[in-house]
Amino acid sequence: MRLRTSVGLLAVLAAAFLSAGCGAVGRVTSGDASQGKKLFGEKCGSCHTMADAKTQGTIGPNLDDAFSSDKQQGFALQTMADVVRGQIAYPEKPMPANLVQGSDADDVSVYIAKCSGNPSCGVTAARNAPAPGGGQTTTTGGGGGQPNGKAIFTSAGCAGCHTLKDANATGNVGPNLDQVKPPKDVVAHQVEVGGGAMPAFKGRLSDAQIQAVSAYVAQVAGK
Repeated sequence: MRLRTSVGLLAVLAAAFLSAGCGAVGRVTSGDASQGKKLFGEKCGSCHTMADAKTQGTIGPNLDDAFSSDKQQGFALQTMADVVRGQIAYPEKPMPANLVQGSDADDVSVYIAKCSGNPSCGVTAARNAPAPGGGQTTTTGGGGGQPNGKAIFTSAGCAGCHTLKDANATGNVGPNLDQVKPPKDVVAHQVEVGGGAMPAFKGRLSDAQIQAVSAYVAQVAGK
């Protein structure tokens, strides 16, 4: 997910969105920041940096930088949430459309408004969601655990940039994996070193996690 830079433009953007009715999006009157943090990690973190979410995406603006000065100037959280909500509803490329909608979009907007520029804002992600690149596992018959490739694909933010039918992912920033159908070794190399707009995940994901997500993509792409 990619949000336009808000530094110095909050008041202007808010007025524009509100005067235009935001295409009937309206104001953010409620939202669950905990659910928003979970969704942010799944959908937005691969493109945006935000310290509280422990994300380091570089495709879109650094949200800590974008909103910290506005908070210092005393802008209301309501105004910031409304601006974020409008940008989610009417994104500029390469940010995908309809990445989050309805109450989910409200939740993300409230979370960003509350926690951007605050690396320890006190919000815990809903349902104990793993941090981006989390280590969800699949238990094997031998009693051990192996990383769950599909869960990693979702939690690491891959779904926000790539299309992959099996994961219900419709991102359009990176290649459509169903069309490319990459083999496992190609996926693993790309995940490790990145390239273009894609960040490198070596050091953010363990070797086992990289192998698991690569095997998953190679197995389901195009199916």
